[in-house]
Amino acid sequence: MLHSDSDALLEAARAVAGRFAARAQSADSEARLPPEDLADLRNSGLLRLALPEEQGGRSLSVVLEVVTELARGSTSSALVAAMHLQTLGHARDTGAWNAAAYAQLVGQAQAGALMNVCASEPELGSPSRGGLPRTRAVRLPDGRLRLEGRKTWTSGGPHLTQLLVNLDLEGRAALVRVESGRTGVRWENTWQHALGLRGSQSWDLILEGVEVGSDAVVSLPADAGQPAARNVWFPLLMGAVYLGAALGARDDLAVYARQRIPTALGAPIATLPKIRRWVGEIEVELLSARALLREVAAAWSAGSAETREGLYPAVAAAKYRATEAAVRATDLALRAAGGAAFSGSLTLERRFRDVRAGLAQPPADDTALEIVGRAVLDASG
Repeated sequence: MLHSDSDALLEAARAVAGRFAARAQSADSEARLPPEDLADLRNSGLLRLALPEEQGGRSLSVVLEVVTELARGSTSSALVAAMHLQTLGHARDTGAWNAAAYAQLVGQAQAGALMNVCASEPELGSPSRGGLPRTRAVRLPDGRLRLEGRKTWTSGGPHLTQLLVNLDLEGRAALVRVESGRTGVRWENTWQHALGLRGSQSWDLILEGVEVGSDAVVSLPADAGQPAARNVWFPLLMGAVYLGAALGARDDLAVYARQRIPTALGAPIATLPKIRRWVGEIEVELLSARALLREVAAAWSAGSAETREGLYPAVAAAKYRATEAAVRATDLALRAAGGAAFSGSLTLERRFRDVRAGLAQPPADDTALEIVGRAVLDASG
């Protein structure tokens, strides 16, 4: 459970989520991220929650609860916020970036910057399965870097102000900071017909001869074989996004079930045993998934470097469980609401589409289960 001093943050998140909800349907149909949603996030201070604690930052546990609440209003806008927060939170908790670059980006975030790590590519897919990116940085004679490449699924798209580009720098996977307004940065709208998360504007980023200084390198391993620090913020906050979306579907179904009175029944469908069973199954799915997410986030937040090292199997399990619960819950919500769920009058079909994106985000289901299974088998050896 959270301490009472976090109550104000959760109230702020619920208020922002309510305003998100009023714009979410049009954002989905128009495939655009409402600027008003970003203004709400900035004005509320929620985008600063992953800064250093001395600057008002909070633990992963607190941020997870905030993201869950935001997603009850809009999965897409919550995703954009979560991407920004996981970027900063991972760097803060692991020291994965060089100190100068981290300080500079913290200052940018304090001033209202919106950032994301640009990692996925058409050929590479997600870098979580290994391999060097096709996007490359070439070192020029004066030490500057010239960037060429394409990134996919860049949530926030043209609304981002700071881009952390995962690329190949002299045979090593590096992270390089690019300001979105630089010459050679171009966006391509590839997202208008996406299955879900249409309001996230997860467009393709195209880099055409973009030049940056050598100080734009945010992180670079000492050698090509050095593993990067595991990012637990990403999978846990992605789990929170989809769990929050499913909680929103549960809430909307409950309202509909209490208000829907078929003439043949003469009473709300909420009185029907089968509806109660469906809603009961939804609730059990979500309660169990949320409990695991909270437990793992709390263990990370309270842990030391040594205890955190062994947490990743539990992180993979929590993300897997949250995504599966969200998929199952939104499917059941569609079944319970019947034909009305297929119209735009309810949010259920949008949430049903949105949560399926979690199945593709790392660690994907097969990888998550392999990680968990390997940990069990290794421990018993």
